[in-house]
Amino acid sequence: METKNHSIELEKVLLFLDEIGIEIIEKELDETTFLPGLALGANSIYVDYQRLLYPGDLLHEAGHLAVTTASERKLVGTEAMPKEWPSQGDEIGAILWSYAAICHLELPLEFVFHPNGYKNCSDWFISNFSCGKYIGLPLLEWQGLTLSEDTAVKEGKKAFPVMQKWLRD
Repeated sequence: METKNHSIELEKVLLFLDEIGIEIIEKELDETTFLPGLALGANSIYVDYQRLLYPGDLLHEAGHLAVTTASERKLVGTEAMPKEWPSQGDEIGAILWSYAAICHLELPLEFVFHPNGYKNCSDWFISNFSCGKYIGLPLLEWQGLTLSEDTAVKEGKKAFPVMQKWLRD
């Protein structure tokens, strides 16, 4: 479907999410969604391309799914999902995960960290990430998704923003 929101960047994101196992389901959504044109489901993201304002928001929402355990990921969007989800830790993890995805896809940071997101703190995130300050990195490392510089050196692997895997077990 070709709309005003389809771009080369969006196509890269859609292909990437398909490759890592996050399903994108095109669906008409109303204006009550938290982010325009997006809603989360069981290991999936519902997208209304007519309402989607910021295609980079797909990566942030995918980050929420990615840092959620596999057993809970299939409960997203149902009454069985704990009410406290996502936690503040999940939010930090999703932000850092989306940064890694931007790096992997070679997209500009502003694609996800646009001026109308992150409670007017997008510039703060961009500044910190650009300087190698990765708030929440111990969480993603604990989840088995990536490695800190010290751990990567010891294991002979690449450090964050390179991911060891994209979805939490």
